[in-house]
Amino acid sequence: MPASIDALIDKLIDYAGLFPPAKLEMEPAVNEYARHLRGPNAGIMSHFICPAWRLEEFSKHAAIVMPGTYATSGYTEMADITEPWKVSAILKPDAPGEGLEAVEAFNERHSRQEHGLAGIDAVEVKAPTADFIDEAIEAMPEGVIPFFEIDHTADPRGMIAALSGLPAAAKIRTGGVTPELIPTPEEVARFIHCCQVGDVPFKCTAGLHHPLRGDYPLTYDEGSAKGMMFGYLNVFLASAFMRHGKIDEAQAVSLLVESDKSKLCFDDAGATWKSANGAVKITTDEITDARRQFAFSYGSCSFTEPTEELAELGWL
Repeated sequence: MPASIDALIDKLIDYAGLFPPAKLEMEPAVNEYARHLRGPNAGIMSHFICPAWRLEEFSKHAAIVMPGTYATSGYTEMADITEPWKVSAILKPDAPGEGLEAVEAFNERHSRQEHGLAGIDAVEVKAPTADFIDEAIEAMPEGVIPFFEIDHTADPRGMIAALSGLPAAAKIRTGGVTPELIPTPEEVARFIHCCQVGDVPFKCTAGLHHPLRGDYPLTYDEGSAKGMMFGYLNVFLASAFMRHGKIDEAQAVSLLVESDKSKLCFDDAGATWKSANGAVKITTDEITDARRQFAFSYGSCSFTEPTEELAELGWL
């Protein structure tokens, strides 16, 4: 695997198997996450995404496969064979306090080996107003970063400006199970640009099952409607380019709709996009910086689809 691809996809996917279109029950979702954490592409996996109101159910099914002495019948030498699980909890915007209480209870319980080792270090919630952001941040437990989902159909500048300089991040919905839920390339580019200007990190959710832009089924149902979906390589490469001033917002739109594999080149030194106006290059170190400081991850209900398709392209 080229080092630039490795940097681009490191800890890229937050596993959202509980959510559509996969919509798994808790036990199979937990088992899928555990399996992939021990698989050959474990380095791509990041958090397990769980609604705060289902955390007790998650604990019940996950403890046996989490690192810790619960899963190893008390053998302490096996307790830390893998790192503690990282979990991101979804809060209800009309009752965030209840969700945060569940988060704190979960973290206290799963700080002990006998219950399985895991920790919630992120929460995600839709942000209706800038005042909501201020109130939510004041209520955050120590060590928990909130991701505020912002409406991509409206001008995001005010909401993102409200996050600037705070221990928080933004979130954009990049797809859905019906065509009208998919934002336009201009909306996604605008969001990334606003985050770059405000120095606000972000994550994405939904619709990024495929490495490159294309027309794909929106669900796993037979006869599913299709939609023009964003590629996760397009989104995160565009973000890295914008982070380091390589492209502007208009050029980002062009990269977001790029579907020709031959226009993207990855090697150990960096990545190149052969744009209509000439080659744009970025180093592997710059990609690493963008991923660690700016474009964090995306939620996906599938882990196999994004990784298998990347392997088919010859980049994994």
